[in-house]
Amino acid sequence: MSITSELITIAVLAGTTRVQRESIKAAHYIAEFGRQLPGVEIIFVDPAELNFPGDGNDPEGKDPRYTAIVEKADAFFIVTPEYNHSFPGSLKRMLDSELALYNHKPVAFAGASNGNWGGVRAVESLLTAVRETGLVALSWDIYFPHVQDMFDETGAIKPEFAERYNRNLGKLYDELLVFARIFRAIR
Repeated sequence: MSITSELITIAVLAGTTRVQRESIKAAHYIAEFGRQLPGVEIIFVDPAELNFPGDGNDPEGKDPRYTAIVEKADAFFIVTPEYNHSFPGSLKRMLDSELALYNHKPVAFAGASNGNWGGVRAVESLLTAVRETGLVALSWDIYFPHVQDMFDETGAIKPEFAERYNRNLGKLYDELLVFARIFRAIR
């Protein structure tokens, strides 16, 4: 089997546990988009369904379900909302739990906010933390400003946004897949 025909597993991480989270719609959209790509397996990770007791990377601070996902994943796509100019603590806690398993795996980012910036400050502040994990950040991101207005009541992206976001998301997934294949070959 050639390097380009092997199945690539991407974990799409929803970035918050808040009940009123609008960014979950963007996360589901990104995951569903990825599921349509040939040779791609998407694992959707909702931190609200996981349990990370304690702090850090200690054995008692892990959720074995998330450990299994991180071990299997070739790449990650983090969808983070912006809260107070940064990313949520629940996302940091989840990322911190598996430091030894992220090395040489690429990560793409999507930011979401209810304002004009679309989560850009959350992604910028997340880069430093992610770099320490050993994940390799892609050079560009996708943003969802006014996320509460971009999806309909079923969670589908509204038609006036679909063409542009599908095009940009396709390009970002293409880049993520290239890096996932390259890094898998050297791991």
